[in-house]
Amino acid sequence: MTQGPGEVVVTGVGLALPGADTPDALLRRTACPVTGPAAEPFDTAARIGRRGHRYKDRATRLALCAALDALRDARLIPSDGEEVTVPGDTVGVVASSNLGNLDTACLTAAAIAERSAVDLSPMSLPNASSNVIASWVAIRHGLRGPNLMLCNGATSGLDAVHWGATLVAAGRVRRAVVIGVETHNAVVEDLLGRSADELLDGAAALVVEGARWAEGRGARAAATLGRYERRAGLSGCVEALLPGGAAPGVWFTPERYAEGPAGAGAGVGTGTGTDGAVPVPEAVPRYDVTSAVGRASGALGVLQCVAAIGWLARAEAGTDAAPGAGPQAAGPQAAGSQAGAGSGTAFDAGPGAAPGPVPVPASRQALITSGDDTADAVAGLLLRPTPDRCHPHPPRAPLISMECSR
Repeated sequence: MTQGPGEVVVTGVGLALPGADTPDALLRRTACPVTGPAAEPFDTAARIGRRGHRYKDRATRLALCAALDALRDARLIPSDGEEVTVPGDTVGVVASSNLGNLDTACLTAAAIAERSAVDLSPMSLPNASSNVIASWVAIRHGLRGPNLMLCNGATSGLDAVHWGATLVAAGRVRRAVVIGVETHNAVVEDLLGRSADELLDGAAALVVEGARWAEGRGARAAATLGRYERRAGLSGCVEALLPGGAAPGVWFTPERYAEGPAGAGAGVGTGTGTDGAVPVPEAVPRYDVTSAVGRASGALGVLQCVAAIGWLARAEAGTDAAPGAGPQAAGPQAAGSQAGAGSGTAFDAGPGAAPGPVPVPASRQALITSGDDTADAVAGLLLRPTPDRCHPHPPRAPLISMECSR
């Protein structure tokens, strides 16, 4: 019997954001939002050049930048190249964007309605496809594994991380690039009724990989994916992830989450549970990534994972993420939490899988939630630290039975 991938880990991170190019920088910006003039828009040409991108929409160019960064961080692409150094059919792509090519789709529909389809540019028309972002990332780097595009509302980013990990756990691929991207333009601003400075113009990417495959090629994991849950309400989602009221080390809240006094809730549509109770102890540090980068829609979950990786790195180093934040600030509730609560993973099962992961106290894990109670959709994910498993001369890991190979 062939061995499964084991746990699913994050081996690469990429960002295409103004003013934040690392997980730590994103975390610092979230903890202490910058005041004053907005940063200059991210220059995609500086990362991927201009050649071949003239007719690609901005969301696609941003996604290409973040994906390239993540693949290089995972040591799957050399610093001076763009082709992956592993078989392309062992890498999948999962992208999340609710509004990325909305302008192209709307302008195309308007042109057809006002004139006719013959007036459309054959160069820009492919951008109207809903899966254009995921497709171009795969084409650019020769990734021939499963290719998915999610447009799933407020939970879309975390859903994308989940489905990327599921592809790995199921043996369809050894690793997957997960991308979250949104941009703003006149069409998006009109639809949402918000100005450009309130909206995200950027992208984030992760490489999720089977721990066994990562170890086999000598890659170092930045974090391990824990449980994922999708529920109708925030309180139910948090309880499923951390049963018994265990307190996480940090909480990355839903977009613009606001809560009232403990036990009082914050009213309809703010993310509190149906019982009105605050779902996470007050002493746990909270971060709202959108306060730093703007309302992120389908990119939020991936951005939250990147910021959580920054927090885990600081926690492992014994430094606080911000004044009063970090594992030491989780308060007495964390000290009394159940060791290992919520430390299992939904992605480590399968034929030949290694024994279960070593329990990790809840207070050392990052809780990530996104969604909206009013829409009956809340997704949650746990990220936990990963010990360095790399061997200086790792053996080549064989393909498992379900994988495509050449």
